[in-house]
Amino acid sequence: MSRPDGSRSVAIVGSGHNALVAACYLARAGHRVEVLERDTVLGGAVSTVERFPGHQVDRGSSAHIMIRHTGIIEELELERFGLRYIDCDPWAFAPAPPGTDLPPLVFHRDLDQTCASIAAACGERDAEAYRRFATVWGPRSVRVMRAFSGTPSGGHLLKSFWGMDPREAAGATGRASGGALSREMMQSGDALLDSLFDSERLKAALAWFGAQSGPPMSEPGSAPMVGFAALMHILPPGRAVGGSGSLSKALVARLESDGGVVSAGDAVVSVARDGDRWRVRTASGRDIHADTVIAGCHILTTLNLLQQGGFDAAVLADWRRRIRVGPGIGMVVRAATTALPRYPGAETTESAHGLQLLVTDRRELRRAHGAALAGDLPPRPVVLAMSFSALDPTLAPAGEHQLTLWSQWHPYHLADGTQWSAHADREADRIIAELDAHAPGFADTVTQRHVQTPADLEREMGLLGGNVMHVEMSIDQMFMWRPLPELANQRVPGAPGLYLTGASTHPGGGVSGASGRSAARLVEQDLRTHRLLPWRR
Repeated sequence: MSRPDGSRSVAIVGSGHNALVAACYLARAGHRVEVLERDTVLGGAVSTVERFPGHQVDRGSSAHIMIRHTGIIEELELERFGLRYIDCDPWAFAPAPPGTDLPPLVFHRDLDQTCASIAAACGERDAEAYRRFATVWGPRSVRVMRAFSGTPSGGHLLKSFWGMDPREAAGATGRASGGALSREMMQSGDALLDSLFDSERLKAALAWFGAQSGPPMSEPGSAPMVGFAALMHILPPGRAVGGSGSLSKALVARLESDGGVVSAGDAVVSVARDGDRWRVRTASGRDIHADTVIAGCHILTTLNLLQQGGFDAAVLADWRRRIRVGPGIGMVVRAATTALPRYPGAETTESAHGLQLLVTDRRELRRAHGAALAGDLPPRPVVLAMSFSALDPTLAPAGEHQLTLWSQWHPYHLADGTQWSAHADREADRIIAELDAHAPGFADTVTQRHVQTPADLEREMGLLGGNVMHVEMSIDQMFMWRPLPELANQRVPGAPGLYLTGASTHPGGGVSGASGRSAARLVEQDLRTHRLLPWRR
């Protein structure tokens, strides 16, 4: 039962950043909130630990883009709880192909500087095309972020995109139409790039940036992921001082200041309806009785918890069959080094502050993705390097640096039946060698490394199938279809009072906090309805 003041008891399963965002909003509204986390490290994939002596190393996410556009940081006043961001500027850097003396591509927040770099590396035509791209896709990306920041209802999506000028998509014919605009939004990222630019280097860099969402840029509906590059000229990626986990730490501090409780190291093993409330049982045998449950873990983990609690097994089996996790996205090498990578023809002030896009031809991306679909290792790793110790010296001891090398695509299940433990070190060598090919001498600076294969990502952070986005971010599993149409409103049919949040829900993976805020709003909305209509309890 709720208390006379209308507050409710809320149990939140998992401490990913979306779960913590939901917890903060509900605790601030006066509800009794407890977050239950199986791990001893809070924050899920948005967490930072000491992997090497004196090195604060991210476990999952590194740069934060979307949450800086949602208003959540300001609404929860997270700066009061220690959160501070440093802009990544330049926000991206693409070195010249190895063995050439071509200039690098440097993507600054300032559009003029970026266009000057593109002109030097690719020619004036592509520079002017990029300026038009940024001018058109900047406002579009703001609208995409608006759509990402709320519920995936038809009304919200229509409101987010209402008023977009179809003349932006008139093209060479000068004929403006909503059809042309919708086609541009639903085309593949590769099609968008081919329609705008000549230089394959520029196309490859932008395609690799867009592919950080998971799917290759050959998929329909992936054009907005490329278009997000234009958003970086409005507000670039941010690096949380102290590591990605500083966001989660600030959320926990905010939650506790409002009376919320966090219980770590005791996994939830079942979630069951108990009369008009919920019973959440943990591995230690503890039972938590709550009016409301918000599941912030992987959707398949949530379904397993419901099955352990006696939910209809046939319904759950149907949902599991239709949710597509995919073959796995990638793997990571975290390296302690004695120096930053030195790219020919570039200063570290240009290369080291943002995303280092080590792909010069989209064929490299296509081969890697095709291999992953077949269950094979990529013929050549495609690598994104990040060296945020260049921005934040608190991450590493004096005289040392720290790099994250992210590589797509690496399948979770290997077609030859071998285990990932047999490949981890060799793949890490190949990933480091790929950076060394672009920045000669880098491999000699590596003093320690920590390797996270798809199997390691699953084991450590509950990222089933090694998919950091939980389930694939293809168009059929986005918006009102994520993860399934019947689950897309963040409620579970037949489970009143149970809500979903996290990367398995709209808007998907990445650090946005949006689904956490949406879940909290749904709880409050449903409580208001029940207060007005008490017979519906």
